[in-house]
Amino acid sequence: AGTLDPAATGVLPLAVGMATKTLEFLNDASKTYLAEITFGVETDSHDIDGRVTRVANIDALRAQTIEDSLTRFRGPGEQIPPMHAAIKIGGQKLYELARRGEEIVRAPRPVAFHMLELLAWEPPAATLLVDCSKGTYIRALARDLGAAIGTGAYLSNLVRLRSGPFHLCQSITLDELTRVELSWSWPSIAIHPDLPVQGWPALVLDAEGAHRWRQGSTIAADTGASGPIRAYDTAGAWLGTGHADPGGTGWRPKKVVAGEQSAA
Repeated sequence: AGTLDPAATGVLPLAVGMATKTLEFLNDASKTYLAEITFGVETDSHDIDGRVTRVANIDALRAQTIEDSLTRFRGPGEQIPPMHAAIKIGGQKLYELARRGEEIVRAPRPVAFHMLELLAWEPPAATLLVDCSKGTYIRALARDLGAAIGTGAYLSNLVRLRSGPFHLCQSITLDELTRVELSWSWPSIAIHPDLPVQGWPALVLDAEGAHRWRQGSTIAADTGASGPIRAYDTAGAWLGTGHADPGGTGWRPKKVVAGEQSAA
């Protein structure tokens, strides 16, 4: 679910089998990063992989200046995506245009920084803890922060600590993943696929109700509520997700999990 820049590390949720049914619920999930931003240098991609386009003196730059500048970015705002990005404009990915030396006008997009804290300042690099909304580019934050201070800056290191409900402490490396078939079983590394919807109300169905749910039939009930729900049978097996029907007279399945469950 989602992407990571080539130079970044950290959490990237992967789903197999029936667990892919939950990926759409991660689309709006916020993310947390540990970001290192180096001041006094600009690159065309705003990260360490880019071509240097400007160098500036930062002898006078102090931690308090960085902290004061961070204030303007906290909360909701707008951000112009970098040219080196996977999003499409006019049917073309921006990074493909950038590789051809082309640059186009990009409209600002709404973003939000829920947390933006300066953890360390060891010139020329600052370490930030960032919690942000979906679609936020930390490379663009580095670009904009450097512009606000006047020295220029680029993203020199990035670790994604969290993506929605998934945390770095739950993760394994790709090298470890390739050895799973030889040395581990899937249950030892997998996370239950209902984790992305754990915040939703739970509906527990008896045997008849569970059977109807698996058939895709509406479960008659006075819902007294609207919005999404997650469903289980009396043994605790996850049945999928659903929502109240428009008349409030039953629960309607949307994503049905049948048989053996896979994992995220």
